[in-house]
Amino acid sequence: MQYIDQLGDKIVLPKTPIRLISLVPSQTELLYDLGLEKRVVGITKFCIHPKNWFKTKERIGGTKNVDIEKIKLLNPDLIIGNKEENTKSDIEKLRKIAPVWMSDVNNLSDSLKMIEELGIICDTEIKAKQIIDKIKLEFSQLEPIPTPKSILYLIWKKPYMAVGNDTFIHTILTDHLGFKNFVGDKTRYPAIDLDKIEGEPEYIFLSTEPFPFKEKHFEEIRSFFPSSKIYLVDGEYFSWYGSRLVNAPRYFKKLLSEL
Repeated sequence: MQYIDQLGDKIVLPKTPIRLISLVPSQTELLYDLGLEKRVVGITKFCIHPKNWFKTKERIGGTKNVDIEKIKLLNPDLIIGNKEENTKSDIEKLRKIAPVWMSDVNNLSDSLKMIEELGIICDTEIKAKQIIDKIKLEFSQLEPIPTPKSILYLIWKKPYMAVGNDTFIHTILTDHLGFKNFVGDKTRYPAIDLDKIEGEPEYIFLSTEPFPFKEKHFEEIRSFFPSSKIYLVDGEYFSWYGSRLVNAPRYFKKLLSEL
């Protein structure tokens, strides 16, 4: 069978893949929810969900420094990656080992398409459709804040890094929650000097990942933005674009009710 991934690249699979390697945490969790327990043979050290896979599955390095030789020994017939989370050099090396299907997820529509296509490739279309339908239902019942509020979403410290306008997190914040990105004129994940920013965002979200922000970091942030309301938020619900999206709207509703 021939498939086209989200980068527009063609992959050819002679049969339904039975030895899968996932290079992305959110997609690993999706493969679990698709019922592929026996077929996933390798995951990254950041694939912490589900916990039993994290404890028992072979780990093949990180998302940006995969262990090429270990993957080769696992003899996969399909490797599943992502444009943003994996490096081009790693993917080029992995393509010499097995077909590589790449996702490119920048919004909710992209994530639903990714789930659908992996369901087709892995012959789990029914479960994939069930997940997609649940996500659509939950997001349809999510009401954004009535009046747009400016928000600064921070993902890293030393240097401080924020979320720009061409990211999945940005679309969650703006399209689904109704915020206005305080650094919406910047792309990707810009490094920012907090003491050089003009004005103050109405809200600041400190994400629990990839940098593990905690409430102890509030004081330093508040020294730059004394009027901003600061919240610690679960980064997985904002950035994991697989089956975790089923429960994300419920988390967002609770968060919005607390603002």
